[in-house]
Amino acid sequence: MAKKRVTDIVEELVVAFVEENELELVDVEFVKEGQNWFLRVYIDKPGGVTIDDCQYVSEYISEKLDELDPIEQNYYLEVSSPGLDRPLKKDKDFEKYKGRMVEVNLYQALDGKKRIEGVLAGLKDGFIVLEMDKDGELKIPREKVSKVKLSVII
Repeated sequence: MAKKRVTDIVEELVVAFVEENELELVDVEFVKEGQNWFLRVYIDKPGGVTIDDCQYVSEYISEKLDELDPIEQNYYLEVSSPGLDRPLKKDKDFEKYKGRMVEVNLYQALDGKKRIEGVLAGLKDGFIVLEMDKDGELKIPREKVSKVKLSVII
């Protein structure tokens, strides 16, 4: 049997707790930066999360991870908001943020571009669909996309 990824373990541990507290689990990352490992948990709620929300979730995760001890190496736990330019990862994200300007980063260039901005029209049949100003609709195969995030318009 394959060993579970740290991110999957953490997600299973916290998803019900987060939802019970009227929060949304946006993403879980376990990454090495320099010499250090970071376990990052991103949460959100309508109107945005507070420091108290982050602290409450952090304390819960710490307690549960101390009980299970599933992570071999030392790491820093960070719980925060996904920010204004939050990533869109789950199918429901593409529905929730329809009509918003997004930035799509690609693994390989499409028409000479690795980054495309447009208005999100949704996710249809494995394609991320954008409304482009003058070019109409653009369908990008999801497997060619490295990252989708909300655009921050200043």
